[in-house]
Amino acid sequence: MMDVLLIADLHGQYGKLDDFLQYDPDAVIIAGDITDFGPLEPVDSVVSRIEVPCFAVPGNCDPREIVGVLEQSDAVCLHGSWISLGKITLAGIGGSNRTPFGTPFELEEDEIEALLSGTIEHMERNVHNILVSHAPPLGTLDRIGSNHVGSRSIANHMDRFDLVCCAHIHEARGVMEVGGVKIVNPGPASDGYAAMIHLGEEPKNIKIELLTV
Repeated sequence: MMDVLLIADLHGQYGKLDDFLQYDPDAVIIAGDITDFGPLEPVDSVVSRIEVPCFAVPGNCDPREIVGVLEQSDAVCLHGSWISLGKITLAGIGGSNRTPFGTPFELEEDEIEALLSGTIEHMERNVHNILVSHAPPLGTLDRIGSNHVGSRSIANHMDRFDLVCCAHIHEARGVMEVGGVKIVNPGPASDGYAAMIHLGEEPKNIKIELLTV
């Protein structure tokens, strides 16, 4: 069993990080919006507080320059890339599809499609295959009012994974399953929300626990 802490949407509020780490995870995933339109200077010191392997993607509220900051930090930046860790393969896509707000890290759907399809083409299949995406797949944990605002391109590729870790829509905290694929939005870490993902030895043996600190 491997326990992975999933946090997202910190929006520059890092005071609860130590409380999350008290759950003693084997690894940490950060699914974007680490900052709130910057600044980027604290990111490296925040990541350095995590003493287990850390994997991150940027969010739409992060300046695009955060990719370089993450790549130079103790975290592994998964934006447009993948990595295997034991029985887990992690792939990532940061930013989000277009929003009405013109936030710093938004992508066209064809950009998301190109990044994801290129990553999937080369990634190593594993016991557990996890997509870390700031934006949710269209139609899953992506509702604002009566509107679904997730990414169509992410939805098109989600069946290549066993688990999708997403964020972005603060109101859509939860866990659901579509076609045998689990999707989790841990809720905003700025409000004390996170999730613990328990990964078993066998394929599809994935249990998710929503946390509040």
